[in-house]
Amino acid sequence: MKTVSLLEFRKNARQILNNARRGQRMIMTYRGKPICRIEPIIAATPRNDDPFYRLYQLADTQAHDMTNEEMDTII
Repeated sequence: MKTVSLLEFRKNARQILNNARRGQRMIMTYRGKPICRIEPIIAATPRNDDPFYRLYQLADTQAHDMTNEEMDTII
């Protein structure tokens, strides 16, 4: 993954952010040490069958005796 210094970011912020918008991921460094990640946010619309929308069904402990691992597998 590409690294970008804070100084480089201050000089070329527009170019660096445009690269992120095009999908490039970068690590920002300060004095040679990584401090944060710059990456695009992928806007995705969740599908109707996304398991997140069925979490309420898993929360009903009387209807399901599922372990946390089983719930994680479903999700």
